[in-house]
Amino acid sequence: MTPAGWTPPLSIATAAQTPPLAHSAPLVIVADVPLPGPAKRFDYQSFDSTTGRLYISHMRGDRLDVFDARSGKLLASLEGFPGATGVWAVPELHKVYVSVTDNHRVAVVDDRTLKTIATVSGADFPDGIAYAPDERRMFVSDEHGGTDLVIDAGTNARIGLVPLSGEAGNTHFDRFSHCMLVAVQTRNELAAIDPHTLHIVARYPVACDHPHGFLIDEQERLAFITCEGDSKLLVLDLRTMRTTASLKIPADPDVLAFDAGLRRLYVACESGSLAVFAERGAKLTPLGEYRAPHAHTVAVDPRTHRVYLPLQDIDGKPLLRILAPPAM
Repeated sequence: MTPAGWTPPLSIATAAQTPPLAHSAPLVIVADVPLPGPAKRFDYQSFDSTTGRLYISHMRGDRLDVFDARSGKLLASLEGFPGATGVWAVPELHKVYVSVTDNHRVAVVDDRTLKTIATVSGADFPDGIAYAPDERRMFVSDEHGGTDLVIDAGTNARIGLVPLSGEAGNTHFDRFSHCMLVAVQTRNELAAIDPHTLHIVARYPVACDHPHGFLIDEQERLAFITCEGDSKLLVLDLRTMRTTASLKIPADPDVLAFDAGLRRLYVACESGSLAVFAERGAKLTPLGEYRAPHAHTVAVDPRTHRVYLPLQDIDGKPLLRILAPPAM
């Protein structure tokens, strides 16, 4: 938990107080919130819209931060998650799943007590996490093991492994096809898994090098895919499984976030940029970049449209930078 007596202040940043780094994207700083732990890498985030909580994996801080977006305060900083990568909140089950790579396990946290209630083994390097609601199964990318680990979300028991024949990138559930999609980064493809039978039902090649991160826009039936090897962002039509656009983005792209209300896509790049796009009519228009060191991970609050950017080292300390479009 958060160290006793430690209460992080909410620092409202203005041009006079904290000059932002140079950027051209339509985003302004709302606040910089100090975070505990070392000035080391963050990874994935999961936003729970039912509570307004943001769960942040501080990968090399070996902890899970829990931020209340409604009050603007850090609720807890949970230690004991060495190498935390993927995180996924399942509000209806009151559970948060965390990939703990250094322990080769997935931890299950009760969101009411913020205590770890179970751990599940079976993955060498657990990474991205997704949930199939009908089957009540969690799918966890094992990047080094070349599989997806499948967990029963009701019992927290391991069900099995789905061999992918390559390194697993991110995993997401597509409710229209009712398939779990996995970026198989060393095969440059998306694999579609039937979440009931655990069989791969299709493989779709993608026109880039090392696809790792992606997400799905359900309304337009699109997948946005980041390609680490050649710094591309692909737009994939999920109706035809054909690439409709390929855009150049800053180096080392990874985590994406999509604001369905504003139709904006955010792409976080480890090289130090947050690329921003407007989506109109199934097409992306670049709006610019917000530049910040090690901008590796991004999340968005669909209600307020605020953007959350954990930064590992600002003046030697980690912080959560909160951004918003200027009119928000």
